[in-house]
Amino acid sequence: MSEQPATADHARQQLEPAAADGLRAYAAKARANADQFAAVLEDIAENGLPAVEDCTPWEDLREAHLARLAAQRPAVA
Repeated sequence: MSEQPATADHARQQLEPAAADGLRAYAAKARANADQFAAVLEDIAENGLPAVEDCTPWEDLREAHLARLAAQRPAVA
């Protein structure tokens, strides 16, 4: 993506204020997630991988995530 504004020959459609606010909130969350991920990678680079005993198996993480998704989704009759 470009950091430069659009040129005059390509007019940009403006967003509604609520849509722009929602997009900014999404960008802030994405930035926070990226920062958290980068911090984990930096920690691994600095200190090495954690001990296996200190880790959560990916299957447990998957099941917990699927349970969260199912709780968010309305039941279908």
